[in-house]
This record gives sequence, C-alpha cells and structure tokens, in this order.
Amino acid sequence: MQKLIKQNLKEFDKKTITVYLTLRLLVFIVMIIQIFHKNWEAVFVCFLTLFLFLIPFFIDKKLNIDLPTPLEIIILLFIFAAEILGEIQNFYGIIPYWDMILHTLNGFLCGAIGFSLVDILNEHKKTHLKLTPFYVALVSFCFSMTIGVAWEFFEYGVDKILLFDMQKDKIVTTMSSVYLDPLQDNNPILVPNIDHTTITYVENGEEKQIQIDGYLDIGLNDTMEDLLVNFIGAITFSVFGYLYIKNREKYKLVEGFIPRVKKRKRTTK
Repeated sequence: MQKLIKQNLKEFDKKTITVYLTLRLLVFIVMIIQIFHKNWEAVFVCFLTLFLFLIPFFIDKKLNIDLPTPLEIIILLFIFAAEILGEIQNFYGIIPYWDMILHTLNGFLCGAIGFSLVDILNEHKKTHLKLTPFYVALVSFCFSMTIGVAWEFFEYGVDKILLFDMQKDKIVTTMSSVYLDPLQDNNPILVPNIDHTTITYVENGEEKQIQIDGYLDIGLNDTMEDLLVNFIGAITFSVFGYLYIKNREKYKLVEGFIPRVKKRKRTTK
C-alpha cells in the first residue's frame, strides 16, 4: 500500500498530502516517545493509526471512488483525534465532551457516505432509479445510525470479553430502580442524593474496598449519549443532503463531503 501511495502521490490533492505527511510525522514522534516509555499498547495504537491513515488512499485507488479533498482531510484528522489524541494523550478524560464531538462528527460522515450510496444510483442512467429527495435523506440518516449502533455493539463486546471499558463509566448521584422495590411490584424506587458507594472485592485472597462519590453507572449513559450525538450528526447531514438534491447549485458545498465513483477513461484502439 505504501508503494501504491508513492507511485500515485502526484494524483492526490496537495492539501491532503500535506495533512497526511504532517500527521504521519506526529504519529512517528509519539511512537518513539512511547517506545522509550516501554508503553507497548500505545506503540500498537500508533501502528494501527498509520494503517488507518491509508484508508482514503485505498478507497481512491482500489475501489475507484473519488473522495473529495475536505472529506479526505476530515477522515485523517478524525483518525488522529480518536487514536493519538483520544487514546494515547487521554483527551477523552482530559477534555470534556471530546468523545461526544467525535461521535457527532462520525454521525455526519457516515451520513455523507450513506447519502452517496443512494445518490449515485439515483443519478446513474443504467439503474433507472429515481428516488425522492426525502427518501435519499432518510436512507442517509438510517445508514449513519446503523453504523453508530454497530459501533456501540462492538464497544459492548470488547468490554464484556476483554474488559477494556470502552463504554466509559460515569458517576451519577440519582437513580431509580424497580429492583429496589421491596414488594417487587415493578414500582421504581427513587434514590436521590447518593452520597457515596462502597465497592468491596477480593484480589489475591485479600479483601479490598473502593469508595466513590455517588453511584457508578457502567456504560449506559455513555452509550446513549454517543447514540444521541450520532443522531444529531446524522440528521444534520440528512437535512443538508435533502437541500442539496433540491438545489444542487445553491448547496454545492455539500459536494465536498460526498464520495463519487470515478468515471472510467475510455481507451482508444
């Protein structure tokens, strides 16, 4: 894949190449630092990031799909923000709403991809397909939400099997549960102003305790917030996509986020 990029480097937009080379250099710097710290998990994340950086080039050359320059740059920045800044530099924990921002952007980008899949068929003469702008926008929204749900399934699976805690825990101070109903009549019992929770566990035969302020929610709030902001990103692009189909000249800016199938060059005998 690296050889493929070098051979076709001139064909890509200069802005994309500049962003790609800059981010790649930063990843190598981070990788060297992590090697000195013997943080091998972070080193693996750096290798994974370098591999993910190749996705736009793979799509362009192997799948014959033209990614607009703004979309290519956003994809590269998204990967860097999620893996290097989010995971290694712990922006997920340091910067409030970092995870929510990325999930919103993910919903927007997936909406663009879902939109392009239908719009290409809509415009192609051989398919004889003519769908209404509303239906195209609806498919775009549903595609984005499906990807968002699938990702949450993945996070849940990783947490359940490998205990990675990708669905981040949150502290809450109020809860309501039918489990606490002494009569077991399915009546929710409100527990307001939770001061602290004590967790008792056994490690190496020794009993230990951890006390936290409030109640530890194990991933539910994080999952629902991720899906909510994914919804916002998806619905945002769906609206713009709808307006774009209604008036392609007025909303031409949307084209910067829509992948297109490349036109095959005719060869002369």
